[in-house]
Amino acid sequence: MRLLVAEDDMALSLFLGRGLESDGHRVHIVRDGAQAIEVFRDESPDLTILDLNLPVKDGEVVLREMRQLHEELPVLVLTARQGLETRIRCLDNGADDLMTKPFSLFELRARCRVLLRRKREGRLLLRVGDLELSRLDHSVLRGGRSLSLTNKEFALLEHLMLNRGQCSSRAELLETVWDLKPAQTTNIVDVYVNYLRRKLADIPPGVLIRTVRGKGYMIPLDSELVAKRTVKNNATIALQFAAAQG
Repeated sequence: MRLLVAEDDMALSLFLGRGLESDGHRVHIVRDGAQAIEVFRDESPDLTILDLNLPVKDGEVVLREMRQLHEELPVLVLTARQGLETRIRCLDNGADDLMTKPFSLFELRARCRVLLRRKREGRLLLRVGDLELSRLDHSVLRGGRSLSLTNKEFALLEHLMLNRGQCSSRAELLETVWDLKPAQTTNIVDVYVNYLRRKLADIPPGVLIRTVRGKGYMIPLDSELVAKRTVKNNATIALQFAAAQG
């Protein structure tokens, strides 16, 4: 799952990032309120952990603006402000949960799991053909068979499935999955696509993960996937028939 952490304390934000990444999440850390709004708008994270004492824009202002952008994406407020009125105001302004500092990381992770489970099934369980990816359990099935993927392989497949029917450029995948600048020269995207194809038994040039020449990669919509398989099966049958006649 994609998580946004808005926390200006560098040590605490890194601590949170490591703890949440250990659960298999991808964590984007920002340290001021304006950045939090920008990332929330552009990336639509599955869960946001929001500190209230943020520079540039106060966390309560950020919370209100987030709710204007999207009413359903979960937001957990994490704050050192102890006043009851502040907590009530945050909940009234759309926070899904609230924890005060100091806090237990184990409890925070548990609360995150609860909020993520409340999300709509369509965003938690992704399916394309006989491929099924659970974003909550961090598991992948192909034809009912469980596959073992690394965190980066899972993140790459998740991104392609979330954007199925659309081509994802190598630059986009570098930035989203590896947090690398597109200008950096690397073939890591192509290498990991080959890893995925091997584990998915998607023999190149790939029916499931398609190469869009000069652009990037995509997973097609179910209707396109069925049509492609039909053409491939018909071609196989034709070759078998020709061999039998010969």
